[in-house]
Amino acid sequence: MKVGIALNMLTKEGLSDAAVLGEHMALGDLAEPLGFDSLWALEHHFTGYAMSPAPTQLLSYYAGRTKRLTLGTAVIVLPWHDPVRVAEEIALLDVISGGRCMFGFGRGAASVEYAGFRVPMEEARPRFVEAAQIVVKALTHDTFDWDGEYFKIPRTSIRPGPISHPERRFYASSVSPESAEIMAKLGFGVLVVMQNEWPKAAEDIERYRQIAGSVGHAPRPPIILTNVSCAESREEARERGVKYLSRKWDSIDRHYHFSDGHLASVKGYEFYGKMTKTYSKMKDEGFGQKATDFYVSIQMVGTPDDCLQQVRELHRLTGLDHLITEFAFGGMPHEESEINMRLFADRVIPVLQRDPAFAGARPGAGARVTSPAASGGVFAPA
Repeated sequence: MKVGIALNMLTKEGLSDAAVLGEHMALGDLAEPLGFDSLWALEHHFTGYAMSPAPTQLLSYYAGRTKRLTLGTAVIVLPWHDPVRVAEEIALLDVISGGRCMFGFGRGAASVEYAGFRVPMEEARPRFVEAAQIVVKALTHDTFDWDGEYFKIPRTSIRPGPISHPERRFYASSVSPESAEIMAKLGFGVLVVMQNEWPKAAEDIERYRQIAGSVGHAPRPPIILTNVSCAESREEARERGVKYLSRKWDSIDRHYHFSDGHLASVKGYEFYGKMTKTYSKMKDEGFGQKATDFYVSIQMVGTPDDCLQQVRELHRLTGLDHLITEFAFGGMPHEESEINMRLFADRVIPVLQRDPAFAGARPGAGARVTSPAASGGVFAPA
């Protein structure tokens, strides 16, 4: 199994934006020496939820500082961009990295980001589909044109052209069943942010596999992104996880505003609107604690041996072959994030990379796992 690290640059009280970026980029510099296989950059804007507005630009920096790391986007939000420009950036990064890239795409769920880019949120789904088709066409043809609903592109070409068929390593994140169907029909792999019970994630992945197969695409093993709190004792790992994952919960609603119910009336986001009742309960201390307990239960939290057993179960359920980890979340002090990362790298990664039990495999049929707490429909985007 491959193991990566994602950089989620949440603003910290008392620190400048530049200082926060410096801390996370220092973790990125540790990825290759500590034995990680990949490094992933997010895309978010305007609120400090994750100060990573240009994932391909950030990965270009690491392309020049690393030799073997795979570099991935998690994710580029296509409706906010000109797809020709996205194709150019992908091709350039492919060339300067020597073909070491994977690309995740998504359609975003934060109204503040759509407003900032002046893109109607109701157009998100069709814009995503059209932009994705254009990016693929642009990277697979010497010249191309396009006459669609949102984009009219005269015959043109991407220069420099890519060198390694990056379009074969396209993935997309999805939360709703409708999005999963779109991704499967596009022939993209699926990138799952761990945001619900593991059996539910396994069901969503199996649905993706079935749809992809039905339209002639060979489904790939999923990539799964999760937070990690790894410590020498369960008590320490749990205490850290509860403290900083609860803060991450708070940052999610501050950015997405799920609790105010506005997404229920936005075309294409009805699934998110169903979460309103759950998120509106977060102000209740008892429910908030229950939600935090649930969120902690679906991440990787425990000793190195505990983390291995958790990955083993997730592998059994989903058949994943690439795990992306986050070690710095919820405003965790940098020193603690680095200790967390180093322990996981020392005691967990070597087993995941070398033990045949973690090789890519078809998930077990009818697999089930019991969560310590019921979700009540709670979920959390990246």
